[in-house]
Amino acid sequence: MEIKIINDNKKDFLDLLLLADENEKMIDKYLDRGILFALYDDDLKSICVVTDEGNRNFEIQNLATYEKYQGKGYGCKIIDYVCKYYEDKGLFMYVGTGDTPFTVSFYENRGFVFSHRLENYILDNYGPIFEDGIQLIDKVYFKKALKSE
Repeated sequence: MEIKIINDNKKDFLDLLLLADENEKMIDKYLDRGILFALYDDDLKSICVVTDEGNRNFEIQNLATYEKYQGKGYGCKIIDYVCKYYEDKGLFMYVGTGDTPFTVSFYENRGFVFSHRLENYILDNYGPIFEDGIQLIDKVYFKKALKSE
């Protein structure tokens, strides 16, 4: 297994990016300013885009694993990798996501805790989206403390 930083041709990963963020215009807002991490295990399994939000805070903007590889630990591995990568660069890693039990427990199991929410963000920016039978309305933020000197 190998995780690579992708600096060029990030849009080549659009099919995978769209699994986590269904709006290409929203992806365009962070892709160029973010670092794209790609996890390979023989072939591409997962990607993660992280942006610098200032004041030594970073945010996971996109995390996606191809559906046929979900549930095999690739998402956990890439999350753990990016948090370790940023531990001496920042104070907190944030992630904003939909409010479903599966997603919340995924991040909580990686050490993230609830931070805040942006009311109606998903509804206002994406329109109706349903995940696991739940309509997503707010963008819910979680944060994880990063080790730093």
